[in-house]
Amino acid sequence: MRMKLKQLLLLSLRTRESWVIFFILGIIMMNYPFISIFNKPIYFFDLPLLYLYLQLGWLISIFVIFLFTKANHFADKNNNHKGRS
Repeated sequence: MRMKLKQLLLLSLRTRESWVIFFILGIIMMNYPFISIFNKPIYFFDLPLLYLYLQLGWLISIFVIFLFTKANHFADKNNNHKGRS
């Protein structure tokens, strides 16, 4: 069950629509409305809220790129195994 869910997730991340959705979401999250929402004089662990927002956004975008590359690698590996049979 777990393996099938992982395979389904990785194959669905390979579609072009998911790339476009995550790209547009990233652009929206790094523009005016959200930047102004987080640009407040609030500090967490002596770091400004805007700085934390930008750093977390950067880390999340790196993780999404990792998932996309993992999905491409998974699909390529499956195509190679099907070609050999």
